[in-house]
Amino acid sequence: MAAALTPQQLSETHRPTLDQALDAISTRAYWSPHPEHPKAYGEGGAPGSLGAAEGKAAFDALLGSRFDLGQPGTDGWVGGEASPYGPELGVEYPHADPDVLLPAMKAGMGAWRAAGPEVRALVCLEILSRISARTHELAHAVMHTSGQAFMMALQAGGPHAQDRGLEAVAYAYREQVRTPETADWSKPQGKRDPLKLHKSFTASGRGVALVIGCNTFPTWNGYPGLFASLATGNPVLVKPHPRAVLPLALTVSIAREVLGETGFDPNLVALAAERPGEGVAKALALRPEIRIIDYTGSTSFGDWLEENARQAQVYTEKAGVNTIVVDSTDDYRGMLANIAFSLSLYSGQMCTTPQNLLIPRDGIATDDGAKSYDDVVADIAAAVTGLLGDDARASALLGALVNPEVRARVETAGELGEVALPSRTVANAEFPDAVVRTPVIVKLDGAKTDDDAAPYLSECFGPVSFAVAVESTSAALDLLRRTIREKGAMTVGAYTTSPEVERAIEDVCLDESAQLSLNLTGGVYVNQTAAFSDFHGSGGNPAANAALCDAAFVANRFRVVEVRRQA
Repeated sequence: MAAALTPQQLSETHRPTLDQALDAISTRAYWSPHPEHPKAYGEGGAPGSLGAAEGKAAFDALLGSRFDLGQPGTDGWVGGEASPYGPELGVEYPHADPDVLLPAMKAGMGAWRAAGPEVRALVCLEILSRISARTHELAHAVMHTSGQAFMMALQAGGPHAQDRGLEAVAYAYREQVRTPETADWSKPQGKRDPLKLHKSFTASGRGVALVIGCNTFPTWNGYPGLFASLATGNPVLVKPHPRAVLPLALTVSIAREVLGETGFDPNLVALAAERPGEGVAKALALRPEIRIIDYTGSTSFGDWLEENARQAQVYTEKAGVNTIVVDSTDDYRGMLANIAFSLSLYSGQMCTTPQNLLIPRDGIATDDGAKSYDDVVADIAAAVTGLLGDDARASALLGALVNPEVRARVETAGELGEVALPSRTVANAEFPDAVVRTPVIVKLDGAKTDDDAAPYLSECFGPVSFAVAVESTSAALDLLRRTIREKGAMTVGAYTTSPEVERAIEDVCLDESAQLSLNLTGGVYVNQTAAFSDFHGSGGNPAANAALCDAAFVANRFRVVEVRRQA
């Protein structure tokens, strides 16, 4: 098939963006080519992009339809997604026979490998560009599968996810070109003629990569692995969460379109939707064709993948216990507002949301005077109440609960201890069937840290947090160290005015490989990370065995194969 887009055209369009991304991951400065504002798309915005009305219409047109990707091996149709806001989506997706699909995916590897790192990167950037143009459409797809509020779905599911995909491409390109493509080797032999060889070095993908998607952030968590594997020469099979298929199906469709137009086999990217209860992720993960796995989800299945998918390089992001240590502050009101927002954003359904608030039993020093443990807890509860007092504002911040399990945790949290802030039901005027709940805060005693059954020693995913009374800041750091070491943490936050305490907290996080945010009181929150600058996870504690994104996340997705020839 003749290529509609040549390498020269791709280079003219996307090489400057790739160069900027390479610079950004080196300087760690703020940069993004994907605008966050909804008005940046459509008329007056990015050329060829869908505006708000067009994106909504495109999403509506998908509802109740059959999403045909033209994949080989389709043996039926599956569906069943229901929006956390109420409506059934009614979209059907192709169900694949892996015995047919996987060989078809591998067939395109040779040409994709021969294209080289730069062309692969530029093709990935063209895919991301077309995804960006459909940000409004994808925002509705993310919103109605994850329960994120629309603005968060647009930003986190759109430009922020695209940034993470581009970041992965930049790291992948940089690691592949560290080794030159060719070298002429000459070894002196004294009076004899030197030994001479001509050597070539080719970055060769491992094989088919499997991306196992999550329900809450299908694109944000899915794009790093997808683009890291594709850019390093691997076909990618995308297995979405059964409740969040549409955003990744749209992504696969766009990728297949671009691959075809650039002269490559569209089957280098394919979708693996599943029947109810089929458990296709487990079956696929053990197939010999699968050589790379990216997974975001529960610790139990992540551990199973690491232990059983021996033929694959496995990258997991699992559960952790995120903690904020409150020692002292010189901006008490700013601290309260920052914590309240962090607990509330997307109903706490983020792998980075703080769960444990460790507060000394005797209280803390602040710019507003000394505050007892009870004062601090009550003031955090009041800050959450004030933030979410208006239902319209609360709905825009909280979104909707993604599944019944989260709702059950909220409703039973009061059984774990004294409730400092009860959860309340929020009415969503636009979507009356949405299940929206404000966060619940439970007071617990942290004195008995030898109690393995203590609620604060396990993840309680959703809008549930524990205000844990500890004997001292030193005791808080001991508990922090234990939870990171045993349970893992994606994020740690701390508030202190003491340089000594700050160093002690930093030492714990360095020892246990946990990402730390200190004294956040403004518009940056502990549960947010910026692509090209912040690392999401570290890969050094049980919450995740990889970081988004660093060299280690991409380098083992390919191997360098050498060919030596007598010169």
